Amino acid sequence: MAAKISASMVKELRERTALGMLECKKALVEADGDIEQAIETLRKTSGMKAAKKAGRTAADGVVAVKVAADSSYAVLVEVNSETDFAARDASFLAFVDTIASAAFAAKQSDAVALMAGELESAREALVQKIGENIGVRRIELLEGAMVGAYVHSNNRIGVLVALSGADDSTAKDVAMHVAAVNPRVVNASDMPEDVLTKEKEIILAQPDMASKKPEIAEKMVGGRIKKFLAENSLVEQAFVKNPEQTIGQLVKAAGAEVVSFVRFEVGEGIEVVKVDFADEVAAALR
Repeated sequence: MAAKISASMVKELRERTALGMLECKKALVEADGDIEQAIETLRKTSGMKAAKKAGRTAADGVVAVKVAADSSYAVLVEVNSETDFAARDASFLAFVDTIASAAFAAKQSDAVALMAGELESAREALVQKIGENIGVRRIELLEGAMVGAYVHSNNRIGVLVALSGADDSTAKDVAMHVAAVNPRVVNASDMPEDVLTKEKEIILAQPDMASKKPEIAEKMVGGRIKKFLAENSLVEQAFVKNPEQTIGQLVKAAGAEVVSFVRFEVGEGIEVVKVDFADEVAAALR
């Protein structure tokens, strides 16, 4: 008589193997409820592990940077894992360094192209080792007369900044500011028109605008848009280390201008679907 496969058995096997519910249930059925035998079976078929995990959301992870010795270019990468626990794993961090080094050496910003061949095999091997989906999400290459970088201490926010000149210290200060304040654009003139249009609509819909005459409302909108641009344009923002000075003034004093920047924050824009574990178990057993 076949052993009854309970939800707790599936849960234990899943926790010990990091495999999916259905796969764990199938292995338990084949092993007649013997968890150790099921683990042995799954170990024999673990070559499928990386592929079966590809659909699981990897929204944690870290960022990493590599900067040329002459500060003429740098790369910023984001590599994702499913949990912050895996993101602290030494093997995972070594893999991230390998990815950053490869992108740096090739000056490659196309993650798909970079991952072709040996690096993809290394990713799959890491998935099998740590039991989580791993993904190289994005890579950015920035070049310029002076490129500075900053990575926040928890490795979750990374920034590259390109200046027309100045020194490493100034570039790093600007990059640190971008990490902390998260501006949208370099200059106010860079703000997309659709963003400004939406902001105007929001301002006009605010309660205090309802009773205003059109000409007064127009002036108020203009003032608030000006403030919005100042708050979201890098060169107009007050420098976090010295609020009496704007970033534009800081860079100008160093004899340069801000050309561009890129900021990565781990997991930004990734939609994570939360699944109730009890419901997942019940669905798998059905």
